[in-house]
Amino acid sequence: MIEGRCACGACRYRIDAAGLDDVAICHCGECRRSTGGTHVTWASVPRAAFQWTGVEPHCYRPASGGERYFCPACGAHLALWTPLAPDTLDVTVSTLDHPERHPPDRHIWVSSRLPWVSLNDGLAQEDEETLPPRESR
Repeated sequence: MIEGRCACGACRYRIDAAGLDDVAICHCGECRRSTGGTHVTWASVPRAAFQWTGVEPHCYRPASGGERYFCPACGAHLALWTPLAPDTLDVTVSTLDHPERHPPDRHIWVSSRLPWVSLNDGLAQEDEETLPPRESR
């Protein structure tokens, strides 16, 4: 079982999984604007394995599609759903109770990276995002 929460602890969630195998650092403009950071690290999990256990988050639906989930009290960005991968939910790794256990394996949307952000960590880099085959999600 993997658990996480927002900054104030109102919104909590649980993932019924032993580990996370799709963790990526996103550099797209939409993620930067929604988090206020230069990038955000996401873990993709099966929607069926995910459950909100605290206060229900607010849902924002950007014009680009999908849904972004935020704590209504502290504003922490918790999760993202996209119709490109309808059976999965992306969770912000920094909101996991133990984010150190789930290191990223790649950078995505590197074509949108801020030019002053240096990528020298040896991780794979994708100009956009390559989604795993549907049967492995």
